[in-house]
Amino acid sequence: MDSKKKGLNTICTHEGQLEDKQHRGAVSPLYMGTSYAFEDVDVKRYPRYFNTPNQVGLAKKIAALEHAEAALIFGSGMAAISTALMAFLKAGDHIVLQNMLYGGTYNLVTEEFEKFGISYSFTDGLAASDFESKIQENTKVIYIETPSNPLLTITDIGAISQIAKKHGLVSMIDNTFASPVNQNPIDFSIDVVIHSATKYMGGHSDICAGAVASTQEHMERIFGLAKNLGGSLSDYTVWLLERSIKTMGIRVRAQNVNAQHMAEYLESNGDIEAVYYPGLKNHPDYELAKSQMKGFGGMLSFELKEGLDASQFQKNLKLIKSSMSLAGIESTVLSPTQTSHALLSAEERKKQGIKDGLIRFSVGIEEPEDLIADIEQALKVVGNLQLQ
Repeated sequence: MDSKKKGLNTICTHEGQLEDKQHRGAVSPLYMGTSYAFEDVDVKRYPRYFNTPNQVGLAKKIAALEHAEAALIFGSGMAAISTALMAFLKAGDHIVLQNMLYGGTYNLVTEEFEKFGISYSFTDGLAASDFESKIQENTKVIYIETPSNPLLTITDIGAISQIAKKHGLVSMIDNTFASPVNQNPIDFSIDVVIHSATKYMGGHSDICAGAVASTQEHMERIFGLAKNLGGSLSDYTVWLLERSIKTMGIRVRAQNVNAQHMAEYLESNGDIEAVYYPGLKNHPDYELAKSQMKGFGGMLSFELKEGLDASQFQKNLKLIKSSMSLAGIESTVLSPTQTSHALLSAEERKKQGIKDGLIRFSVGIEEPEDLIADIEQALKVVGNLQLQ
């Protein structure tokens, strides 16, 4: 059956799964070998060539989930991002990036690209005109991230892909926050889709990985660089990631529901100054998000009202964990100024609208009532501290 005709959970469960021909087990067998035969074989397999049995099977699953022709699995999200970008950029080239980006991507561009003779421009806003105005004669790539980390801004995927095609550029998107469950950028003619598979694909806070999906032609170009950079993933982790993706549809859809519930609760709470979630009707990009997303995702951010200490609030949470990463089945919070965007200067964070008191909230699969109770007891504690 064509994967394009299969439902999401069917693809998550079955696409790319390896057959256990010896024992007929229900899950993919794990091939731990790092050395394979080279004589009288159709494929010369080697882990750094991204073509071990487990690597190939998982790549097929991710390609199917993103409606792409091919995919590759990397050792981290940043390995995926850096390899994809550098595969299409060389000395003398220019790239246009949106102004709201994951801190690691921002650091890669601002700290490393000049060494390779690659110039770059960040947009002033997220409108299509903001991107087009930055295009130069030597521009080769447009790079976006939507929803963005950590303020959940929304970029018009279709408009960006049209601009890229108009100017003969390669369009790339970081689709991590949405996941393939909620958004498929290739359906809007984006060329290259990138994920930190550590997040929703892994989903259990125990895997570090990245993924890139695109056309066969683009992926061959990315592979040409990837095999030289060596950012492949161990087969044991590949096997774990394939197992985790089987439940991704169920997990993420549950997180969508919980995040909507929590966003509406926080919006109604008098101790909360602002809530950033594209599923709220007062979000400036609500209609755009609804037009290009199948669900609004499990990520949101919020700010406490003036006088309430964001750090003390997080320290007093008992159920919700203070944690560096996101998208696990457990709910977590963090301060972007201390983690994901810590390497940005205060001025750079201010330019992006990231305040010191901003709290990023990765909503898990717990009962919303329990999450609300935890937030309220923590707010009570920091409220009492304010009065002292």
